[in-house]
Amino acid sequence: MTSRTATLIGLTAILMWSLLSVMTVATGKIPAFQLAAMTFAIGAAVAFASFIFRPQAFAALKQPPRAWIVGVGGLFGYHALYFLALRFAPPAEAGLLNYLWPLLIVLFSSLLPGERLAPHHIIGALLGLAGTVLLFAGNGGSGFAPGQIPGLAAAFVAAFVWAAYSVMSRKLKAVPTDAVAGFCLVTALLAALVHGAVETTVWPETTGQWLAIIALGVGPVGAAFFVWDIGMKRGDIRVLGAASYATPLLSTAFLILAGFAKPSAAIAIAAVLIAGGGLIAARDMVWRKS
Repeated sequence: MTSRTATLIGLTAILMWSLLSVMTVATGKIPAFQLAAMTFAIGAAVAFASFIFRPQAFAALKQPPRAWIVGVGGLFGYHALYFLALRFAPPAEAGLLNYLWPLLIVLFSSLLPGERLAPHHIIGALLGLAGTVLLFAGNGGSGFAPGQIPGLAAAFVAAFVWAAYSVMSRKLKAVPTDAVAGFCLVTALLAALVHGAVETTVWPETTGQWLAIIALGVGPVGAAFFVWDIGMKRGDIRVLGAASYATPLLSTAFLILAGFAKPSAAIAIAAVLIAGGGLIAARDMVWRKS
C-alpha cells in the first residue's frame, strides 16, 4: 500500500466523524457513556464478525501491554475527557480547545523518525485552526465561569491525548490494524462500567434512534478508527492532521442540511480557510506525479 493510498483511506475517517454530531442528535437522550458503550460494542462486534472470514486476524489481538495501553488509553481516555468537558464547559469553547488536536498531530509528527515539517504543513495547520476558531466564534460563545474550568481543562487534555494516540500509532506501526477491534471492545467495557457508576440507563424509544446508534457504531465509532489507524501508520500524518480541521466544518454542514443549524457568513469564510489550509498542507500529495 502506498503512502498516498493510505492517506486517502485515512481521510475517510474525517468524513465519518463529520456525521458524528447529526447522528448523535438522532439518538435522542441516551447518556454519553451509555452511548459510547453501545456504539463501541457495535464497532467491535462488526470487526470481530469479519474475523470469521479471516481467522488469522485473531492473532492481531496478541499484542504487548504497551500497544493495549496506547490503544485503549487513546480511545477511552479521549472520549472520557471529551464527555467530561461537554458536561462542565460550554460546548463551543470545549469544542474549540478539543480541536487543537489536528495542529498537535502536525507538530508532534516532527518527532517521528524520518518525518520533517515543511513550512506549508505548518501554514496549512494554522489556517485550519483559524477557520475553526472563526467557525466556533460564529456560533456564539457563552463565556465561562470558574466552575467550568475543569471542563475546559479536560477538553484541552483530550486534544493532547488524541494527538498522542494518533502519532504513537505510527511508532507502533508493527501492530496490525485488526488490533483496533480489541481496543474498541475494552473501551466499550470501560464505558459501560463508568455508565453504571454515574449515569441512569435510558433505552432508545424509536426505531430511528436504534438505527442511528447502529449507524454510529458501524461508522464514526467503528470503521473510522480502523481507517484512521491505517492512515496514521502508513499515510502522510501531516496531511491527515491538517485535513482534520474539515471535521467541524463538515459536521456543521451536515447539521445545516438536517435542519439543526443555519448557514452564515462565518461558516462560509471558515470553509475557505479550512479548505485552503488543507490544500496547502497536502501540496506534496496533490501535485506530485506519483
